[in-house]
Amino acid sequence: MDGFERRTKESKPVLAICYDFDKTLSPDNMQAQGYLQAIDYENQNEFWAESTELAREYDMDSTLAWMFLMLRRARGKEIFRRDMLERYGSRVKLYPGVREWFGRMRDYGNAGGVIVEHYILSSGLKEMIEGTPVAGEFEKIYASSFYYDEDGVAIWPAQVVNYTGKTQYLFRISKGVLDANDDAVNDYFSPDSIRVPFRNMVYIGDSETDIPCMKLVNSYGGHSIGVYDPGTEDRERVYKMMADNRIRYFAPADYSEGSELDRLVRLIIDRTAVNERLEEIHFAGKNESCGGDKDK
Repeated sequence: MDGFERRTKESKPVLAICYDFDKTLSPDNMQAQGYLQAIDYENQNEFWAESTELAREYDMDSTLAWMFLMLRRARGKEIFRRDMLERYGSRVKLYPGVREWFGRMRDYGNAGGVIVEHYILSSGLKEMIEGTPVAGEFEKIYASSFYYDEDGVAIWPAQVVNYTGKTQYLFRISKGVLDANDDAVNDYFSPDSIRVPFRNMVYIGDSETDIPCMKLVNSYGGHSIGVYDPGTEDRERVYKMMADNRIRYFAPADYSEGSELDRLVRLIIDRTAVNERLEEIHFAGKNESCGGDKDK
């Protein structure tokens, strides 16, 4: 096993709910909720414009560009440490109902014979997400992060997650090969040994940067959900994603009990329970007809 975390298929089906973070679980970009103001950006648009220009000028990955800019502009204002980022993460606002959502979905799944797991797939900063009060709810947080020296000061990017790179983590979740550096994600798995088939994945996001993950989940029979701010009621993005067949559903980013999103995901859990019982019958018959050879 090489010390890597790997999970194998359980007797119960697993439904993996995967989330973007900014504007999906939180109403704004995490950096703009205290940190950018502390490094003299009163308007976050100035930061993103400067980051975009930096990426364009030096042909940089856009995520690397804003990570570099966060680090550089902190000089003389903040000591760029992990605990500093976690402190700012603790101030990040969450949409209604987010804190109670994860446990409620797990409980509902358990009652119906489905293991519900939650994962973050974000281009934002892992350290800031780890500072939020819901960090412990996730099986894994896949997000960009820094490498720190012996004093805990950030000196180099450790992981960079851009919008296309997010898709690799869906394959890791599917196969139960959760560590980012575990090459076993490339191994062959027979269809009936896949821990989380893509049909048992939900991807929840808010914008075009989520489209590669949404498209992948959709193409294998999973469930992609576009969310929009319930405060502004601006549905322009989700309408476009629906028109372009990027999402199957959309709902306000209200995670409260009884909300539209709550009812929708409960229906997906119900469907998973029934569908996986049918899949078990299918694979049992297929294995019997092939003389027990699962790979035929």
